Amino acid sequence: MPVFLCARGAYHRAIGMETGVIDRRQILAGISATMLAGCGRRQAEEEAGKAAGLADRVTLPFANGERPLVTYPQKRPMIGLTVRPPQLETPFSVFGEGAITPNDAFFVRYHMADIPLSIDPAAYRLAVGGHVKIPLSLSLAQLKTDFAPTEIVAVNQCSGNSRGFSDPRVGGGQLANGAMGNARWQGVPLKAVLERAGVRGGAKQVTFNGLDNPPSPGIPDFVKALDADHALDGEVMLAWGMNGEDLPFLNGYPLRLIVPGHYGTYWVKHLSDIMVTDAEYDGYWMKTAYRIPDNDCACVAPGTKPDKTRPIGRLNIRSFVTSHIDGAVVNAGTATEIKGIAFDGGTGIAQVLVSGDDGRSWQPAALGEDLGRYSFREWRVPLTLGKGDHRLKVRAVGRGGETQPQEPRWNPPGYMRNVVEAITLRAA
Repeated sequence: MPVFLCARGAYHRAIGMETGVIDRRQILAGISATMLAGCGRRQAEEEAGKAAGLADRVTLPFANGERPLVTYPQKRPMIGLTVRPPQLETPFSVFGEGAITPNDAFFVRYHMADIPLSIDPAAYRLAVGGHVKIPLSLSLAQLKTDFAPTEIVAVNQCSGNSRGFSDPRVGGGQLANGAMGNARWQGVPLKAVLERAGVRGGAKQVTFNGLDNPPSPGIPDFVKALDADHALDGEVMLAWGMNGEDLPFLNGYPLRLIVPGHYGTYWVKHLSDIMVTDAEYDGYWMKTAYRIPDNDCACVAPGTKPDKTRPIGRLNIRSFVTSHIDGAVVNAGTATEIKGIAFDGGTGIAQVLVSGDDGRSWQPAALGEDLGRYSFREWRVPLTLGKGDHRLKVRAVGRGGETQPQEPRWNPPGYMRNVVEAITLRAA
């Protein structure tokens, strides 16, 4: 039966239980009606957020940081950024629950406002074509039964995660640190599907498109591309499962692309079309958008523009404290366990260093279970602090030698922030 996206409940199947359910059309109609009544976009979105299940409000630690907490299908209360399309940030406290981000707390990011309203898994087909010997049309059942399944634990992080902290401020969604998540993905290697189709000689890239569409003519469809060698590396995956369950609707049901170690812009949701090309794809979302300065730091002087750019690619290294928030009070003179997470683009975490004195001295943290080189790596360290305020910093080191900069790096789109994170603890 078709799976519908509704404003409350889990997957809502067409079994005569529509009474009292608000679907996305109603939410969007509410936005339009509120705006037509003379209200601003922000108020309209707030009203729509209430219709979707407004729980509370939070204030993120930067200018204009007030956000609603909203509840969508299969999601606990999440930080609402926009309604059309739904963009939901994970409350940061979730990352203290463990290395695996729960499905109901995993962030949501869309580019196209015309997202699918219902998907029939029985009728769903994945098209594979272009520069191949045998074009394919694969059902979800075929993907699950005709190919050997695989599994990987990998971080999905939005390119603009933490953009709200950029100084000077940049355009785009003003996110704090919650546009990331780590999951155990189940599916089939993209390589196996492409080999079934038979990639022809001279293939340059592979493009990916989903069921979400531009809201009006003239807006380019959201299509991403990988080099053919990357697409055939055996790690890129077509995932139908997430943490042992079907993908949540808002995280790409029934199938999404998983590109381990790379930013979420490549992780196309509701995947419907794969095309092999014999030339470099030059669509808007590769040629113009999601590009970074073409230099070693992917940065420029604040407020300036780069002379040359390249498509964004691998995740850089990051680490966070998850056990305490900024301004937390701890007991003076006794050991306090500080915990957190670290990750990078796939070399794996070699070391995490923690400072309780604003970076003047550092001590190594104990690393938790290694779930794979693309996963969050938990860490912990005991710190004994004297009375007063203490600036705590955390810095990760990758197995390839990469570490985090002490000062934030800036670029015009606000991508790839990975400065050494700091919070203040008060020992009393």
